[in-house]
Amino acid sequence: MMTMEKETLKPQEKSRDFFCVASDAFRFFAKSSSMMLGSAWAFAAAILIILIWGLTGPMFHYSDTWQLIINTGTTIVTFLMVFLIQNTQNRDAKAVHLKLDELIRALKGARNELIDLETLTDEDLASLEKQFLRVRKKAERNGNDRGGKTRSNHSQRASKGKGI
Repeated sequence: MMTMEKETLKPQEKSRDFFCVASDAFRFFAKSSSMMLGSAWAFAAAILIILIWGLTGPMFHYSDTWQLIINTGTTIVTFLMVFLIQNTQNRDAKAVHLKLDELIRALKGARNELIDLETLTDEDLASLEKQFLRVRKKAERNGNDRGGKTRSNHSQRASKGKGI
């Protein structure tokens, strides 16, 4: 029985390994591409391509083919960039969420139910947002600014900085 299970798992493990390798390759490609394509040099290259295309317009009598070249090129680039941007945004958002979750978990007095807020419904998030708005307004009424410092602490620090 044990041998049969191992035999059935091997094709699954191979496909999982291939998926992991492909996923890692795409992650590396997306990260490298976003670094290069998000640079000033890439923007300058795009401007240069548009200028060259625009300057060649009179030579091609502003034909339909001339227009189709830029339309097709920009459509293809836009289509591919959507996937690259989405991949990097998803990874960045996940990393930020994990870091924030760790901070919430590690801080004494923090509410652990705030971990994984991204899984809540829109109604639950709106309710929580209203709750935090009330807390902020209450703190402001009690003499605290948005950073949690009292107004008197602010004025003391300001006077020390001015040498008063």
